[in-house]
Amino acid sequence: MARGKQTELVHGGTKRSQWGEVSEAIFLTQGFVYDSAEAAEARFKKTGPDEFIYARYGNPTVAMFEERMALLEGAEDGFACASGMAAVNGALCSMLKAGDHVVSARALFGSCLYILEEVLTRYGVEVTFVDGGDLAAWEAAIRPETKAVFFESMSNPTLRLVDIAAVAGLAHAQGALVVVDNVFSTPVYSKAIEQGADLVVYSTTKHVDGQGRCLGGIILGSREHIRGVVEPYMKHTGGSMSPFNAWVMLKGLETLGLRVRAQTETAVKIAEALQGHPKLAQMIYPGHPDHPDHALAQAQLGAGGTMIALDLKGGKEAAFRFLNALEVVIISNNLGDAKSIVTHPGTTTHSRLTPEQREQLGISEGLVRLSVGIEDPADLIADLMGALEAV
Repeated sequence: MARGKQTELVHGGTKRSQWGEVSEAIFLTQGFVYDSAEAAEARFKKTGPDEFIYARYGNPTVAMFEERMALLEGAEDGFACASGMAAVNGALCSMLKAGDHVVSARALFGSCLYILEEVLTRYGVEVTFVDGGDLAAWEAAIRPETKAVFFESMSNPTLRLVDIAAVAGLAHAQGALVVVDNVFSTPVYSKAIEQGADLVVYSTTKHVDGQGRCLGGIILGSREHIRGVVEPYMKHTGGSMSPFNAWVMLKGLETLGLRVRAQTETAVKIAEALQGHPKLAQMIYPGHPDHPDHALAQAQLGAGGTMIALDLKGGKEAAFRFLNALEVVIISNNLGDAKSIVTHPGTTTHSRLTPEQREQLGISEGLVRLSVGIEDPADLIADLMGALEAV
């Protein structure tokens, strides 16, 4: 029978050994033993879902994580990767070759831009960038030879949304695949596959782990594409997830729904408290009615998520004063953690971009990105208010 997301987060994909362990087993091994030379030959010729030959190709603990994430996302299969960027690289490079064309939203994380601008073009892939919220621009850019479209469903760090269903309709009409980086939307709120995404990519370093421990990523999609296109590329280029990290991610999934919903509830309270603050040029939160994509966020996700952006009057100097005055919220470039985290994108996550590129993306000198944690909401609001007064 169909099970709810929270049930799948706890039980999905579990396979127990002969010992009947409650917590998923860590198969911390890089290789596997065969009963005979003939058995080894047969295994290399054909492997099933529970047949493993080398950890770079697959592992029982990693397979449990892949199945649980696929169940959560509503995908047929998944391939777990060493990091979120390994997942983005694998999703794109596994399907593209010289002469192919990709259309991408311009508002992307700096490392994603690097793959599109530097890596893909180096090997002869043509990339066209568009404003992710402009459907006319997508329609004009996608053409018959377009192989894929790529975008963040909620952009980092400006928190603008792309209409997955609308862009997917335009892409599919030309035979292009839709690849969605869904980190900010989170698998808790995601309906990306249902809305037309062919591949969904996560950095599981973020909300899935959620406690700042391990790197990880995953590519989710149809079984045919994951095993026929993604897996050969990933297993031969070495971007697979380690068994230990997969076990950490499995443990993170058990509390993912509880954490993300609590973080979102707190984010709503923070947004309401900070909206209109005299030290802010802008408070950006998709869950607030004043956000330009609020209606899309509610239709696409049903929530505003765990991230807030604050644009401080006074630019970089004001932003730094704000960051340095915080006592509960920590300064780091990660997100999706149980701890509330703040960063200044212009000098950290998006520092490789030129000032002109940052301006084009809406990343002002005063912009800070806040990842809301699970601390007491009143403590976070008091900390943020106090830091704003210190600006």
